[in-house]
Amino acid sequence: MRKTKKKGFFKDNYSKSWQFIKDSKNFIYAIIAVFFGLALIGFIFPVPDSIATEIMKMLEEILKKTEGLSQFELIRFIFFNNIQSSFFGLILGIFLGIFPMIFAAFNGYVLGFVADKAVEARGVGVLWKLLPHGIFELPAIFISLGMGFRFGIFVLKNSKLESFKLHVYDLIRVFVFIVIPLLILAAIIEGSLISLFD
Repeated sequence: MRKTKKKGFFKDNYSKSWQFIKDSKNFIYAIIAVFFGLALIGFIFPVPDSIATEIMKMLEEILKKTEGLSQFELIRFIFFNNIQSSFFGLILGIFLGIFPMIFAAFNGYVLGFVADKAVEARGVGVLWKLLPHGIFELPAIFISLGMGFRFGIFVLKNSKLESFKLHVYDLIRVFVFIVIPLLILAAIIEGSLISLFD
């Protein structure tokens, strides 16, 4: 009886989470458009030297933090790094949805820059090797930022306290039942691939 209730609890919350995501699809599409739009700009157009230097410093810092880590430690690092970014991207959306858009633009631009450098060094074929890294991570990030963007717009449109609480509950449910599992899978895949080709 208890197992049935538990199974029903997870199934119900999982279903409601996906429904909320479907209802928020336009916000998620907006985030995706900004992300890939800036990624394209970072890939096609020359990056100013000052910006390129800062991005390289940031990437070097990440490499230093992951240097010498075991596969499990690397998976844990990737997971907590991604979950922190996703959570803040979602929760900071309360400020009129501005921060999720900034996060999407910045990360998209960095991805475009990194992809351009990777292609320069190893050819276009390297992009296929990079693809598995984003299969679960990018959807999780897009959902979080899309939820954050919706959160900011919702605050403007609706001031009823009860409705606000329900909206926050939906956001938390999506984060727990959809985003976190995706980020766990992303960390396992990415950490394993990095360890494999290290």
